[in-house]
Amino acid sequence: MRRLGQKATNNPRVSEVFRFVVNGAVSFLVDYGLLYGLTEFAGMHYLWSSALSFIASVMVNYWICVVWVFEGVGKTGKKTKLIFLASSVAGLGINQGLMWLLVDKADIYYMAAKIIATAAVMAWNYVMKRKALYLG
Repeated sequence: MRRLGQKATNNPRVSEVFRFVVNGAVSFLVDYGLLYGLTEFAGMHYLWSSALSFIASVMVNYWICVVWVFEGVGKTGKKTKLIFLASSVAGLGINQGLMWLLVDKADIYYMAAKIIATAAVMAWNYVMKRKALYLG
């Protein structure tokens, strides 16, 4: 019996991309849920709650990437962690810039803007985090 995410084809990249998408969905739920909770229930400005929710989701994402998505990575070194962190900070900048642009300038509801921002950051995250994890 195949485990969740095990390759259905002979291409290991297909399996990896599948696991990355599942990880992304989990991380998105953390991000989206915290954004809503902090904004609606804690009364935070959407940009503050967006930053905090993004940081929490990056932490969840990192852990899942290391233990499940990128098999064979093992323990990561300081250089790898630094690159992973730097790519996440850049992703945060992309996220925040898009959130501000979409909400304040395009007058899009912040929860809809978050979906758009997340989609834009997803490709960046896959490429940079994969590179970061395999450097160490």
